[in-house]
Amino acid sequence: MSDLKVRIADAVKDAMRAKAAERLGTLRFLQAAIKQREVDERKDLSDAEVTAIVEKQIKQRRESIAAFEQAGRVETAAQETAELAILKEFLPQGATDAEIAAAIDAALTEVAAQGVTGAPAMGKVMAILKQALAGRAEMSALSAQVKAKLS
Repeated sequence: MSDLKVRIADAVKDAMRAKAAERLGTLRFLQAAIKQREVDERKDLSDAEVTAIVEKQIKQRRESIAAFEQAGRVETAAQETAELAILKEFLPQGATDAEIAAAIDAALTEVAAQGVTGAPAMGKVMAILKQALAGRAEMSALSAQVKAKLS
């Protein structure tokens, strides 16, 4: 069992003991998503794969928050924001701006060495960055920075 799955299971137990219903619900939903993927793929997931699931859940929460705020549903957006904070606890330490800039520069150099330019370079750079900074940086922000450097 991966370390991250153990941390999540321990957090579920702690939430049960503390009778924290909202936290417990979010963590159980995360556990269900992990279990579903394990059943679908018929294997134990690694920490990297669990991190990818957590990232996907976070992305869904961000999209929901934006939609609820646009629709004027402030209470539901606040609930999604609370769930987002809980999920962020299980991501690795965020990358610093310097680390992000260095990773982008390294990826651009690597792609340029392959002779790829223009729009195809964007995809290749993002693939490199996704591996290098998985769970440590928001991909949409990275995408904007890469676009700025490519143009």
